[in-house]
Amino acid sequence: MNIQKNQFLSMEQVQDTYLQGSGKVQSASLKNEDSFQKILEEKSNLYTQGSVLKFSKHAVSRLNTRNIELSANQMERLQDGMLKANEKGIKDSLVLMDKLAFIVNVPSNTIVTAMDQTETAENIFTNIDGAVIV
Repeated sequence: MNIQKNQFLSMEQVQDTYLQGSGKVQSASLKNEDSFQKILEEKSNLYTQGSVLKFSKHAVSRLNTRNIELSANQMERLQDGMLKANEKGIKDSLVLMDKLAFIVNVPSNTIVTAMDQTETAENIFTNIDGAVIV
């Protein structure tokens, strides 16, 4: 009968002998956690800063047919209005800016339609649950 004389004094010695390379797996998983955290923070910042403003096809068509061009300052104010609507829990908002009106779906950060003062003559807006004036 052969008796092995491999006596280990600690679990670390067993790990070092039989489980070589486990440290590499652990460090790789830590790198993944770091990159996930970084991506999560970046995406969160995009939404909190309001930089994910989108226009629906209908809104783009309305802007083109009505010859409405938005400046960088107006885009920033429109994003600010959307953030304010989000903070108040508004889902579908009317955003009034200069002589323009926008219907905004706040959860999707999408401008649904846009109109100027000639289309707002009736002053009737439906299917909204709040308004923001910027």
